[in-house]
Amino acid sequence: MNKKTLFTIRIALIVALGGFLMGFDASVISGVNKFVQIDFNLTDLELGFSVSSLTIVAALAMMISGPLSDRFGRRIILKSCAVVFTVSAIGSALAPNFLSFLIFRMLGGVGVGASLILAPMYIAEISPPEQRGRLVSFNQLNIVLGITVAFFSNYFILSLGDSDANWVRALGIAENNWRWMLGVEALPAILYFFGLLSVPRSPRWLLMKELVKEAKTVLRKFGSEEQAEKDIKAVTASLENDKNKASLAELFRPAMRLVITIGIVVAILQQITGINSVFFYAPMIFEQSGIGTDASFIQAILVGVTNLIFTILAMVLIDRLGRKPLLAFGVAGIGVFMVLLAYGFNSATYRLTQEQINTLPDTELREELSILVGKSFKNDVQYKNELKLVLGTERAKQHESELITAAIDMNPSLILIGIIGFVACFAISLGPVMWVLFSELFPLKIRGIAISFVGFVNSAVSAGVQFIFPWELSTIGSALTFLLYGLFAFAGLIFIIRVIPETKGKSLEELEAQLVK
Repeated sequence: MNKKTLFTIRIALIVALGGFLMGFDASVISGVNKFVQIDFNLTDLELGFSVSSLTIVAALAMMISGPLSDRFGRRIILKSCAVVFTVSAIGSALAPNFLSFLIFRMLGGVGVGASLILAPMYIAEISPPEQRGRLVSFNQLNIVLGITVAFFSNYFILSLGDSDANWVRALGIAENNWRWMLGVEALPAILYFFGLLSVPRSPRWLLMKELVKEAKTVLRKFGSEEQAEKDIKAVTASLENDKNKASLAELFRPAMRLVITIGIVVAILQQITGINSVFFYAPMIFEQSGIGTDASFIQAILVGVTNLIFTILAMVLIDRLGRKPLLAFGVAGIGVFMVLLAYGFNSATYRLTQEQINTLPDTELREELSILVGKSFKNDVQYKNELKLVLGTERAKQHESELITAAIDMNPSLILIGIIGFVACFAISLGPVMWVLFSELFPLKIRGIAISFVGFVNSAVSAGVQFIFPWELSTIGSALTFLLYGLFAFAGLIFIIRVIPETKGKSLEELEAQLVK
């Protein structure tokens, strides 16, 4: 491996650290939401909004980050993201009330939306065609690393709360565990800012601004003199073909119909199959299978590790097998495992015995629940509604995990297999492949606007999925929720097979000539 290849990899890894922060910032809430709901006395919809608020703002940030990066450059906007991540982490950790918590979480959404768009865009613009799939996947790898580290961090802080060490008590980790979970993100955010100081400006952006000399200097750092000249000619010719100022309306010209259709459908499919329900609510989902809070955090770590392993596998395969085979295989698997989850939860029954009630530590709680002894419930919705009638909504939510554990009769291993299988299939397909496709499909002149638009669609759907998930669990139940995700996956599989082309091994300019008629 020569020096220029190593330099390209190093720069791609630094830029992709924005993905790490995005993954951490988004999924750290999975360990926080239960404690925030209790501390701030939130309803299911308020909890859903506290989780989805970050993604709602991220969707809006995506719409403006692309055009801003076209005007000011990819690098300077990414630096701003690093600052935003730092402020958001510290502010949300110190939030005294629900409103201020929401404000700082929303601020983090600005960083999430911008980095999610700009990091893969920048990496695609510096990568040679034969390496582009793998290098752009660095961003998805870092998102996955961020998610995994957040799961580990959450469990570590939760475990520290049980320690009798003086320094743990002095730092108030036990009573402020969710605040520490959020605050640790400030450290990698600061590192990201300083790492970006060594990153050059995007050569393709420089050519858009007619800074040919600097663009050539930058291109020489990533490849040979001959390749630099070739890239400059190709990019210049591409820009010459469309001298009009890029606008959102251009995405909907007849010539763009195929690429914008693919972009929108894939953006929706990635989220409508439920991935962020799993990442943002993993401990809550596992608690629904009756394993308890501590075990649910441990199994959430398995989700993160699985996501990491299969994302790495996707990076190895994406430039060998291609984008389309990975998508088809992964989405088919998503449908199968979601149906398995639906079956697992649908087979569960709930029944409290006096012996189970006697194991509860709260005497008052045992007395109140005695009225339910011997009653059987066919699904989680019936059981939770009965608990709310007996205990009141607030107390039922506070004790939900232990009361489900006491009453449920099901195979929790089935749920673990379903979740792990789903995450593995997502990580080898929709996770990394979507962003690679986005970085390849659109012409250079409108790439910033186009990726911002489809990214906005992706985040808007994600926000909706996150927002209603707690309500879905309480209202329609776990089984029907996961069945719906599986049906969406099977519908998406048909689209992948019939419409999406293969893009591996082709330059961005070749793809433009092929796809934009």
